[in-house]
Amino acid sequence: MTFSSLGLSDALVRAMSDLDCLDPTPVQRAAIPAVLRGGDVWASAPTGSGKTAAFVLPLLESLGISPGGTPRRTRALIVVPTRELAAQISETVEQLGRHLPRRLKTCLAVGGVSINPQMMALRGGADLVVATPGRALDLVDQNALRLATVETLVLDEADQLLSLGFSDELTRLLALLPKRRQNLLFSATFPPAVGKLAEELLHEPTRIDIQPEALPGADLVIQRAIEVDSGKRTMLLRHLLETHGWSHVLTFVASRYGTEHVALKLNRAGITAAPLHGELSQGARTRALADFKAKRIKVLVATDVAARGIDIVQLPAVVNYDLPRSPVDYLHRIGRTGRAGEPGMALSFISADTQAHFRLIERRHQLRLPREQLPGFEPVDVPTPPLDVNGGVKGKRKSKKDKLREAAAAAASRPRARK
Repeated sequence: MTFSSLGLSDALVRAMSDLDCLDPTPVQRAAIPAVLRGGDVWASAPTGSGKTAAFVLPLLESLGISPGGTPRRTRALIVVPTRELAAQISETVEQLGRHLPRRLKTCLAVGGVSINPQMMALRGGADLVVATPGRALDLVDQNALRLATVETLVLDEADQLLSLGFSDELTRLLALLPKRRQNLLFSATFPPAVGKLAEELLHEPTRIDIQPEALPGADLVIQRAIEVDSGKRTMLLRHLLETHGWSHVLTFVASRYGTEHVALKLNRAGITAAPLHGELSQGARTRALADFKAKRIKVLVATDVAARGIDIVQLPAVVNYDLPRSPVDYLHRIGRTGRAGEPGMALSFISADTQAHFRLIERRHQLRLPREQLPGFEPVDVPTPPLDVNGGVKGKRKSKKDKLREAAAAAASRPRARK
């Protein structure tokens, strides 16, 4: 099966060829014809599966049909949870639409930067808008963005849109859209909240469910679990960088403070590094990603803001300095490497207090990784004691029932006051 056989024009086939993409991925083979038919689509596919092109290509095919000279109107709206993903999708639209006979106008609408340039960009209309929910509503409130002409709505990374608290914004956006429209729902996972949204939003959708093992090259990522004490993780990271000679490495930590702390320690050791987290200004986030992609810095230390949808070409390794809170996010993180036929490595640092959580991650993804210990970094910390039958940790904080029992016993032992 080829992109041409899926119903795409020569201009789009040529654009994919420019990117050395000759064979459609499973999600592209299933989604592109369904989108071109005009029906709703409910697609579940893991990171690295080619989801973005699966909806961008048929959108461009449909938008490119309009004759030139007609006033531009917003016919497609793509809503995503993060600024980085919005910027990447906008770049993909530009790349794939470069050979179309009619030049399409795309507007990127994200928060964290001044709204004025985005309002100026929307003057004269736009064929397609890629937006985060809050900024889309801001532009509507400013009468810069009109949604009455939207024919196709795309919700990408729908699970993240809901988990990051965009439910109210989505409800407001949906109320502003025409009732008769095409809806495309793409996500890596579909928890109950997303399933409820899909049932309310979609009409007789084409269901697509791509499993990780169905992806070409899914076995290109070598996964390793290295046991190390928490206090030695930065030294181990430096050791691995020197040993493997990686050109650049994406390192995940749990918090904003963690990104800045680890990046600072690496820079002090002579290793170029930058933090990436949601509280940075948009300019700082954009510079950090651009420097990392251009290999001007060796290590990007990020929270999970970088785990979804960010495509970094030929990334040799991902390091879980901190394990993800959700087992589902483990797959999104390691999916940043081993892409486009290139091998990659995903390493997880396992300390005494995260052993149990990593076993949960393994069960969730049906994994069983051998534990490694590297010379000079052998752990000495003792794992956290197992939970007792009452759900508490022995020797730790008392349960509510224990406290009530102790209070009752103390009251019974006190001598009664004489009347």
